[in-house]
Amino acid sequence: FRNYPNPFNATTTISYELRAPVHCRLEILNVLGEEVACLVEGVQTAGLHRVRWNAGEQPSGVYFYRLSAGAATRIGKMLLLR
Repeated sequence: FRNYPNPFNATTTISYELRAPVHCRLEILNVLGEEVACLVEGVQTAGLHRVRWNAGEQPSGVYFYRLSAGAATRIGKMLLLR
């Protein structure tokens, strides 16, 4: 799923659904590809998951979230506006 809201101011929610328990990593990257936050790291149960990211002290701009679950990887684009 996409994050909501997007664009966002301060916080956004990233939702994803897993079909089976699997090791997941959900990270936030800046436009240079540098990790600015790791929101999830470890085995997640099957089902719907929602993770809230508080951009806190991050500057306005484009960010990416990368979800790696087993062998699958998905990347989404977010816009932080202050």
